Amino acid sequence: MGDLSAQIIQVCKNLYSKNMLAAADGNISYRVSDNEILITPSGVSKASAKAEDICIIDIDGNVKSGNPSSERLMHLQVYKSCPEAKAVVHAHPPHAIAWTVSHPELTELPATCLSEVILAAGKIPFIPYARPSTQAMGDNLKPFLPDCRLMILARHGALSWGESLEEAAMGMERLEHSAQILYLSESLKELTHLPQDEVNALKEMRKKIGPKTL
Repeated sequence: MGDLSAQIIQVCKNLYSKNMLAAADGNISYRVSDNEILITPSGVSKASAKAEDICIIDIDGNVKSGNPSSERLMHLQVYKSCPEAKAVVHAHPPHAIAWTVSHPELTELPATCLSEVILAAGKIPFIPYARPSTQAMGDNLKPFLPDCRLMILARHGALSWGESLEEAAMGMERLEHSAQILYLSESLKELTHLPQDEVNALKEMRKKIGPKTL
């Protein structure tokens, strides 16, 4: 457990250093077994969190040790819906969130502008707003699971999950990097899109790659 806790803390610090977490924002979890999950604590800055702060809950949300994140219901929904999921990362990437604030009419991050979005994730949907720390956060994820591993939570943050902690962490980086490129592009001029035949070709490539986030 100690080594896994240390790895979770390192991901926290990496996200903080990339401005995807502020203060006590965000939470990270890792499924150790079918019924045991490690998760970051509530109210603790991810910049100063320590391995011994990591909490343990079960798949039903019962607390076994520590003071776990109040947003654990969202993590549990991923684990219940996705047998392959081993890790979940929830952060507050600024550019990704900004898209949902400025473009409430969109249902996903514009994917046909960047080959990386299609190849790395297929698509990155916008999840309807839900009040933080409520069951609605988990319920709103259901229609997108297990198909989507990267998601932007409207007016709140983002979530990524993976078959390893590395995949989940890299997924969050991919999500925010793509959102930032698109943000910059739109600020320079209106977005432009790839030709439809190229989009179709990229989607076929994605099918061959498989469901993992790149």
